[in-house]
Amino acid sequence: MRNRALFTLILVMAFSPDPSALDAEETVAKASGHMSGRSNSAGPLQVDGIFPHLTMEAGAKIRSEVGIGALVAWANKLWAVTYTSHGKSRGETGLGLFEISPDMSMRRHPKAVTGTYANRMIHWPSNQAIVGPHIIDEEGNVRTFEDLTGPRLAATMSHLESPENKVYFLGMGGGFYEADVETLKTKKLASLREVLPGVGHFKAAYTAHGRVVVADNRTVQAGAKWGRAQAPPKAGKVGILAEWDGDEWTVIDRRPYVEVSGLPSYGSAIFALGFDRASVILKVFARGDWDTYRLPKASHTYDHDSNTEWYRIRQVQSKRFLMDAHGMFYELPAFTYYDSVWGIRPISTHLRVVPDFVSWRGMLVLAADMQEANVGRQDSRLGQRQSNLWFGKTDDLWKWGKPRGWGGPWLEKSVKADQPSNPYLMTGFDDKVLHLRHQSDQPVTFTVEVDFVGRGNFSTYKQIEVPANGYVHHEFPDAFSAHWVRFRADRDCMATTWLTYK
Repeated sequence: MRNRALFTLILVMAFSPDPSALDAEETVAKASGHMSGRSNSAGPLQVDGIFPHLTMEAGAKIRSEVGIGALVAWANKLWAVTYTSHGKSRGETGLGLFEISPDMSMRRHPKAVTGTYANRMIHWPSNQAIVGPHIIDEEGNVRTFEDLTGPRLAATMSHLESPENKVYFLGMGGGFYEADVETLKTKKLASLREVLPGVGHFKAAYTAHGRVVVADNRTVQAGAKWGRAQAPPKAGKVGILAEWDGDEWTVIDRRPYVEVSGLPSYGSAIFALGFDRASVILKVFARGDWDTYRLPKASHTYDHDSNTEWYRIRQVQSKRFLMDAHGMFYELPAFTYYDSVWGIRPISTHLRVVPDFVSWRGMLVLAADMQEANVGRQDSRLGQRQSNLWFGKTDDLWKWGKPRGWGGPWLEKSVKADQPSNPYLMTGFDDKVLHLRHQSDQPVTFTVEVDFVGRGNFSTYKQIEVPANGYVHHEFPDAFSAHWVRFRADRDCMATTWLTYK
């Protein structure tokens, strides 16, 4: 009965009048008191890091996905921009650009435009923040790139030739634009659907090392759909990671990619996140070429043509990067040592779709896509479309689901004798089991190699013989770990090397 009474009280409070209508000074004092851990029963309601009055919601008559596509801490406020499935063309209202003040009050900005936006960038040369089609100066004044309110914006990145006064924008449909951050004049440079055939759902882009790198997570062939019982598409069929040097576009990989990011100092490594049937793919550009690593999947919920959104890599504190991929948060080092990536560490698993996250006023803030609509259907049972923010500390993530996952470098893959697989993450998990299988009429010996330091130097851990067309598993000893593990087969075969971590 006590629990039922408490639940009823929370419901009553959740649907009470908007706390932002309180006297401003009282709201500031009570919000500050709450966030410092003091009890203020009349302050803005907060339930496990969620403030109900910060909900961003679509009109009740429109069946549209509502996600918070990008966050940026700027001009002493937290700015958020939303995205919808219908976008501007369907006449959706009530969404767009929101500003949240230190007293936890929120307003939809008068210049807000409803659309499909998931881009953000701080343009340091001009001291302006870009989020969606808007640009915000250091005083919080908002202007809008009027020519960019229609395209679905996926990313904003530095300009190759004029980084002091221009930026690039990438549209989800492949529109590639440049824009002047002072005059706001915009020019379309290319349609990437024409330049890079087979694409059509771009998610991220980043500029470094004299190149623009773009990621497309398209996971269906033209005109085709995933059947309800179908597995995700095979590697090499869909999606793209590509780069542009200012003159030519070059394809790096033909698999779905969702994120490209980096830190413009300390080696300026570029990180790109994608996936295939076997695992999450992490590509790193740090020594003049791309290296490929693999990470486990934490949930098959993300093996879907839309739930692959959104992988993200963000700096959340001084020199502290967080990476979110396929339902797992990681610590990602902001530096490269010996041109290699050291110290990737899993933090926790989750099922929340996190389109963006940022540090603001000492808090970690996670965006969300909390209700995805059955777009266009009037019989959807999801109700009014809305999303909200979660406020907490970076260290709170360690209290979420224990790191666990599965995957491997090879899944029913044709491999050549003595050719090593990509390195696969091993560190940060308690229990580890290896599954080996092949389709060969003769026995195959697999060599298991580990890089326990993380510098790319591998040593033989064990050789395991698998009978013709057979299967063998190996349980790693308790407390055994290394940064990376990889495999070799002693003959050509169709092989699977699968690791289960818990």
